[in-house]
Amino acid sequence: MAEVLLFHHAQGLTPGVTAFADTLRRHGHTVHVPDLYDGRTFDTLEEGAAHAQAIGFGAIAERGVRAAEPLPAGLVLAGFSLGVLPAQRLAQTRPGARGALLFDACVPVTEFGAAWPDDVPVQVHGMDADEFFVGDGDLDAARALVAATERAELFLYPGKHHLFADSSLPSHDAAAAALLTERVLAFLDAVG
Repeated sequence: MAEVLLFHHAQGLTPGVTAFADTLRRHGHTVHVPDLYDGRTFDTLEEGAAHAQAIGFGAIAERGVRAAEPLPAGLVLAGFSLGVLPAQRLAQTRPGARGALLFDACVPVTEFGAAWPDDVPVQVHGMDADEFFVGDGDLDAARALVAATERAELFLYPGKHHLFADSSLPSHDAAAAALLTERVLAFLDAVG
């Protein structure tokens, strides 16, 4: 079984993020879900993004790095959207990472190093018409990662929703989320 460090998105540690973590736990995985917002959640992505911007994206990534410090090596690093920042940073820079799961976002690999680590498998999941994932360059970054890394996979789902796997948000897409979960569980079984 895998040990996962899962970071929430810009709307905070929502019931949908907690439910996703609980699904992984029911399949035997250990999942840590730090609250990078100290208990605050936001009703809209815009409100959450404004809060993240006020804190500073670098500061949020640092909070994620600190959350990993007491945990053992051998983690799978995972994040939804904003949570991809600390997840991807740790996957690329913290020795011993077992894998990475990047949902709704992907940062250019050069943000955290020269190349993706050869021994760290990674999955990127996003919707093919998500204005943030496609329009902000995350899809391009994901395609570049897959092209340069043998153990990288990109999964595109039909639709325009950001945060489609969060069951507590209006953007939730049950069919796409079920397929994402199936792929994530197979990934965790393989690396765990």
